[in-house]
Order: sequence, then structure tokens, then C-alpha cells
Amino acid sequence: MTNRGASRVVAAVLAGLLLALAGPAAAELRVFVTNEKSDDVTVIDAATGRVLATIPVGKRPRGVTASPDGRRVYVSNSNSDSVSVIDARALTVVRSAPAGIDPEGLTLDPAGVALYVVNENELSVTILDPATLAVLKKLEVGKEPETAVASPDGKWIAVSNETSNDIHFIDTASKTVAARVAVPKNPRGMRFTKDSRQLWVASEQTNEVSVIDVATAKVLRSAPTGGGRPVDVMLSPDGARAYVSHGQSADVRVLDTDSLRVLTIIPTGPRSWWMALSPDGRFLYVTVGRANEVAVIDTQSNAVVRRIPAGTLPWGIAIAEVP
Repeated sequence: MTNRGASRVVAAVLAGLLLALAGPAAAELRVFVTNEKSDDVTVIDAATGRVLATIPVGKRPRGVTASPDGRRVYVSNSNSDSVSVIDARALTVVRSAPAGIDPEGLTLDPAGVALYVVNENELSVTILDPATLAVLKKLEVGKEPETAVASPDGKWIAVSNETSNDIHFIDTASKTVAARVAVPKNPRGMRFTKDSRQLWVASEQTNEVSVIDVATAKVLRSAPTGGGRPVDVMLSPDGARAYVSHGQSADVRVLDTDSLRVLTIIPTGPRSWWMALSPDGRFLYVTVGRANEVAVIDTQSNAVVRRIPAGTLPWGIAIAEVP
């Protein structure tokens, strides 16, 4: 072998080693925001805060959720009675389909095999196949259902019902309603704890948060937030803090999860609505409807560190780790 040939072999081997050491490319964190009045979705690069795209969808988009693999984002269009599916990398709508009357909140089970869509005006949940958007089943729930969240262990879907003032728990194995729990008036946002043993609920009209024991289907405790019209609740990765957004008092309040005491108040803006937390727990994204923007909170300093323009009247928000 000539010296030139040997050099080429060595270079090829070194290049292969570098590729092996580098491993797969890191996923890109993207934030998807539904805008009720402009009928579109704002897509934000989480690393830079830059708006990557504005994607037209159906009429009055509200709920939004990302698939576990980060490849698809599902949006409910309340006034079009449909769900739109966005390719999270290409940032295009790849499919739309009927999803019951007035779809609002929606969530995927952690396995990504069923999409649960809340239908506010027909008091039901439509369960769709995420791949085909075919209807798998329809379930009756309470009055004016608002949103749905999935337990991390994949066993439960919780649905909040604003007018009947209760939470319905859907068993994902049987796809049936297994329990109903009464809560303070006008429940909206919810989050399961990481171990799936508790569900935290924000009640808008009583300005409270409640904690439900999932095993017994009973409210363990409730406490005032001190703010006006709490909408959503988010839990820190270590479970030590609860973040509660408020539409009327225009803030996010940080609660100690042991004592339910308010630790700090973070001004965010009018109609602070739904929230999403970065996977590392460092940044909390909040839709600020009346300001047409997203407020980004640094959870270490408990301060707004960035404001990003969205469409008209931003509502829902979800984060996708896009491969």
C-alpha cells in the first residue's frame, strides 16, 4: 500500500471514530402555541426564542399536544370540529380529520397509541387513533369538559369538567370512565405527579388548587392561591414546587407542594393561561393572551427572562423534542 493509500485509510478510520463518539444528533426543542383569533400555530425555537413559523390550521385552535417521539403535534380546532396534525420537523399540516363537536383540550397517552380529545359542547371525549385519526370510541363525561391530561404511568386520563365541577378518570386499558371526583368550582388545568399517585387541579372560580389521591379518588386537600382565576398548574421535576397561572391577576404563583404556601408571585401579563415546562425544568412557558405573546420564566430566578410574540389571543402550548 502506498503512503497516500495508508493515509486515506487512517483518515477514514478516524472519521468513523469521530462519528461514533458524537452519537446521534441532539433533538431540537420547539414550542408550539395555538392562537384562537388568528387561526394558526406559532412555532418557537426554545434555544433562541426565534419564531420559526406560523402555521395556519382550523378555526379557533385551542388544545395542543406533542407525540412522545416528538415527530407530530396535534391541534384541536374548536370551531372547525377537527384535529390538525403537524409534522414537527417540516412544520406543515400533514392531516386533518373530524374530532367531535367543539374539541378543546386533548392529550396522548404516554405510549402514543390513543389520542383523547375533549368535546366541550357534547359533554364527551372522542378517542382517536393518532396514526389514522379514525374514531376508536366516544365516552360521556361531565358538563363542559375543558381539558385532559395523561398520567405518567399510562394508566389514567383525567378530564376536568367546568360546569359539573368534577374530574373524570378514564382507565386507558378498558377505555371506560372508572371514577368521578367532585372538586371546587370550575376546574380547568391539571397535572399528575411524576409517580402518578396524585392529581393537582386548578379551580378558576374559587381561586384554589386541590390535590386528589388517585388510588382512593378523593380530594386530599385544597388551598387558595391568592390570585384571580387560576387556569393551569405545573409541577417542577423534583415535585417541590407547583406553578399556577392566573388569567385575572396576570401572574404565575409558585407554591410549596408540601404546605401549599405561596412562595413568590411572578407578573406575566393579562390572561396568563396555559403553560409548558422544558424537559430539564429550567424554563416555564406561559401563553399571555391579551398581550399576544409567550412569557418565558427562568425557574431558578423566578423571573420572566424573555417575551416572544405569538399570534392573536394565544391559548394552548406544548413542547416537542424534535428529532
